[in-house]
Amino acid sequence: MKAYVFPGQGAQFSGMGKDLYDASPVAKELFHKANEILGFDITKIMFEGTEEELKQTKVTQPAIFLHSTILAACLGDEFKPDMVAGHSLGEFSALVANKTLTFEDGLKLVYKRALAMQEACEAVPSTMAAVLGLEDDVIERICKETPGIVVPANYNCPGQLVISGEVEAVERACEKLTEAGAKRALILPVGGAFHSPLMEPAKKELAAAIEATTFSQPTCPVYQNVNVQAVSNPEEIKTNLINQLTGAVKWTQIMQEMVKDGCSEVIEVGPGKVLQGLFKKIDRNLPCSSASI
Repeated sequence: MKAYVFPGQGAQFSGMGKDLYDASPVAKELFHKANEILGFDITKIMFEGTEEELKQTKVTQPAIFLHSTILAACLGDEFKPDMVAGHSLGEFSALVANKTLTFEDGLKLVYKRALAMQEACEAVPSTMAAVLGLEDDVIERICKETPGIVVPANYNCPGQLVISGEVEAVERACEKLTEAGAKRALILPVGGAFHSPLMEPAKKELAAAIEATTFSQPTCPVYQNVNVQAVSNPEEIKTNLINQLTGAVKWTQIMQEMVKDGCSEVIEVGPGKVLQGLFKKIDRNLPCSSASI
C-alpha cells in the first residue's frame, strides 16, 4: 500500500515550485489561480523571495501547501494514494490529495490559519524547542512539572520531540530536560508556540472557517495529527483539523500506525525530504522517495 505524506512548516526554500511552473501547464494555471485567491503574488515570493520573506508564517504556510498540492496535481494518473497524512500544515495538503477539500478551499483555509496563527504568536512571547535523546514520557512529565505553559507539540520520531509554550516556561523546561539526560534541548527560530494552548485564539477563528467549508467523502483515509487513526468521515476530519492547532502532532504514532496498517511504500510530496528521514527511524527497510514529475 502506498502512503503519500506531506511536509509542514520549515521545508520552504527560495525557488520552490519554479520547476513545476516551467514544466507543466497544470502547475502554471494553479499558481495563477493561487495568486488570485490570495490577492498577492505568492509565486514571485516562492520563486525569487529571500529566506526572510519566506519565513513569515503568512507566506510559508500557503507556499508549502501550494508546492505540495500542485506537485500532486502534476502527477496525474500515477497519483493513487492508499493512505495519506501530513505533518501539521501538511494535513491540509493531504486533504486536498484525497479529495476531502478542493484546491481552492484548502488554500483559503491555509491562509486563514496562517494569519490567525501569526496573530496569536504576536499576542504572547512564546517559542518552541527541540528535545533530542530523551524518552517521551520523561519529556511529558517535565513539561507538566514546569510552571507556566509548556507542552509536547511535535512527536517527530523516537528520540526527537518538540515542546512549545511561553518563552520562560520553555527555557526552564529545557534546563530540566538537559539535567534529565537530553542530548540537546535547543530553542528553535520560530514565530511562536504552535500546537499549544497559546493557539486557542487562532483555533476559534479557524474553526469558524472550517465549519463553513464543504468537506467531501475522501478517496482514501487520512491519518490525522491529533488522533493518529485512519479517518474517512468528513465531520470527524473537520473536528480533528480544528483540534490540531492546540493539540500535539503525533507523527511518530502516525508512522507506526501506517506501517501496522500495511504501508509498504512512502512517497513524500512537497519540498524537502524530512518526512522520509523520519520514516526511516521507524522502519529502515521501508522504501521512501520524493514525488517528482
